[in-house]
Amino acid sequence: MAIAVNVGTADRWIRLIAGLLLVVLGSFRWGGWQGETWYGVAALVVGIVLVVTSWVRWCPLYALFGLRTVKKA
Repeated sequence: MAIAVNVGTADRWIRLIAGLLLVVLGSFRWGGWQGETWYGVAALVVGIVLVVTSWVRWCPLYALFGLRTVKKA
């Protein structure tokens, strides 16, 4: 069973760039890996979720609310 794609190309790139930025900031700048700050850990979690949803091109929140950023064929 395949999951329907609901993340478009522009949305995918925005998620990837924002996610990578949050992972870098969360792990190095805010000390997320060491658990020094709650916002470092939060940035890591959100960043990882954004990168993964960009990679698989499927967002569970979009599916929940019936949203799609993919152009219809």
